[in-house]
Amino acid sequence: MTEFERVLVRSFNTFFEKNKVKGVAYRLKQHRFTPQFLDVLVDSLDPDYYMGIECKSISVDKGAKALYFTQHFTTDKNGLHQIERISDFLLKAGRTGFLAVELKMGTGRTREAYMIPWTELCRKYREEGTAKITVEEIQDYPRIERESNEYLIDPEGWKKLRLIE
Repeated sequence: MTEFERVLVRSFNTFFEKNKVKGVAYRLKQHRFTPQFLDVLVDSLDPDYYMGIECKSISVDKGAKALYFTQHFTTDKNGLHQIERISDFLLKAGRTGFLAVELKMGTGRTREAYMIPWTELCRKYREEGTAKITVEEIQDYPRIERESNEYLIDPEGWKKLRLIE
């Protein structure tokens, strides 16, 4: 589990506890030869919090200018792209999907994270046929604000992002 995933899970669970919302965020144990569906799963009776989140990090400080669909996403042994596998899982499970992207800005600088609705990611990948999402495009999506060592989970922000396929 990456630090980004760990902090995101902890932030969700802190939010649920503080706001007395029935919900839990977790990460399934990853096995070496078994692909996991998503990095973070969030379960709740409230449909606004029934979601799956894939997490990606890129190092802007080391020259990364985009998140590439071939470099940052995997293809399984059957040739099925990770975006297609996750989309299928989200559809079958009835979860709202998101791509959380963390931009590492370098030593001494605060990391930034942004939330991209999965439907937007699919549109770019399938319909636009683009090979990447640039850092500037990522920064156009809602930022996940930080306070100290936790991300702030904003219920109104999640509702605005919730898009149904």
